[in-house]
Amino acid sequence: MNFHLKVWRQKDAGTRGDFVSYEAKNIPADASFLEMLDIVNDTLEAEGKEPIGFDHDCREGICGMCSLTINGVPHGKDRGVGTTCQLYMRKFKDGETITIEPFRAGSFAVKKDLVVDRGAFDRIIQAGGFISERAGSAPDANSVPIPKPIADAAMDAAACIGCGACVAACPNSSAMLFVSAKVNHLNLLPQGKPEKNRRVLAMVRQMDEEGFGNCSNYYECEAVCPAHVPAAFISALNRDYSVASIRESLGMTL
Repeated sequence: MNFHLKVWRQKDAGTRGDFVSYEAKNIPADASFLEMLDIVNDTLEAEGKEPIGFDHDCREGICGMCSLTINGVPHGKDRGVGTTCQLYMRKFKDGETITIEPFRAGSFAVKKDLVVDRGAFDRIIQAGGFISERAGSAPDANSVPIPKPIADAAMDAAACIGCGACVAACPNSSAMLFVSAKVNHLNLLPQGKPEKNRRVLAMVRQMDEEGFGNCSNYYECEAVCPAHVPAAFISALNRDYSVASIRESLGMTL
């Protein structure tokens, strides 16, 4: 298969970028999108040219590093099905023009070509995405009973891989789906209850400080999420934040 690529090239965060055209020739139909870029980069390097910079790691849809906007959709045309590394070239038509960009958001600065700085997500996690628990041997599995509906909901929230597709798809560049997933998967569980109020206040305030927009219920985040994190978690986040804010304003224990 052959494709015409329009790829965003940018030397660094302080340099103006632009689209550059490349020809991707003799690409196997079963090659993944990242493997296609590998083939193009091999050709560029053989010609003595600078290869296209892009992030990747596990290539198994687990780490979320392979975050690209493909033809205007974060992670590509299989909306919400998987990450970029799980998108295969057989999904495209032979001879198709493919536009490849980094995730676009004010809080995700472009570092080089298709690579963005998602350090803002790390700082949100550092603000409250943890629990205080004793070190030592693991507790018995049945020592803290958790109802199955609660455990299932917590696991659904914990499925978030932090790729940032929700931010890139949102017209407001909101990180509410990401933050709600990280808050809820701890707040729902008994181990996370002691710090529930402090956690939601700290993480939401860090999100605001990082410059992410607010949620306006477009639901684009849910549509492109490769982990299928439901937008219902945003409602739970808003509820928990309201309760914690009221307790804080009344001088109650958080």
